Amino acid sequence: MRVSSEFSKYASHYGSRNIIQNKVIDKLLSLVEQEPKNILDLGCGSGALCKKIIWDYKHFTGIDFATGMLELHPKSDKIESIYGNFNDEALFENLLTNEYDYIFSASALQWANDLELVFKHVKAFNAPIAFAIFTSNTFKTLNETAELKSLLRSADEINELQNKYFDGNFEIVNYRLEFESTREMFRYIKQSGVSGSRKVLDYKQTKNLMDKYPVNYLEFEVAFITSR
Repeated sequence: MRVSSEFSKYASHYGSRNIIQNKVIDKLLSLVEQEPKNILDLGCGSGALCKKIIWDYKHFTGIDFATGMLELHPKSDKIESIYGNFNDEALFENLLTNEYDYIFSASALQWANDLELVFKHVKAFNAPIAFAIFTSNTFKTLNETAELKSLLRSADEINELQNKYFDGNFEIVNYRLEFESTREMFRYIKQSGVSGSRKVLDYKQTKNLMDKYPVNYLEFEVAFITSR
């Protein structure tokens, strides 16, 4: 398991609440050594991955269970965005009627109810994969300070599962996002959709956490899995 790090300053007038997710997509695409023509994206959201693909593909299928996101997804004769939940086994049964030569998932599979079951279904496609999955070390200092347990799986758990089904290349990247104030930091947490905490703090608890939070950054840890 290779480990690398990336550090980013987060300006007070930040351009996007999805700055980390976009960095993750850039990293994920940099790991792909071919130009697949028939692509499946699990947890496609509003199409961030689709928008960043620069090669000419034949067909792109994006899957997401958030209809609002799908409405924002790029659309064309080559792009299909479908309502579906990767926690639903029926979805994979339907998708198996098609052939894909690459399967992506960027910043989504950490929310799988049963990641092993998802991996098992993906294995049935017999296609290369490129996955980016946030780990339990995301928001590590915040969770430790607030005495919260992360919802997310550890890097070791994810690696154990991917070895069972893909035996792919596994790399951990740690991102650090700096803020000028804890207020901006907590605004980002609320808007970013990358929260890994099991319980929601009330107003008093949140204020107390903001007052005693010891650093000016948030940590994100992402497991990148690629297989040929």
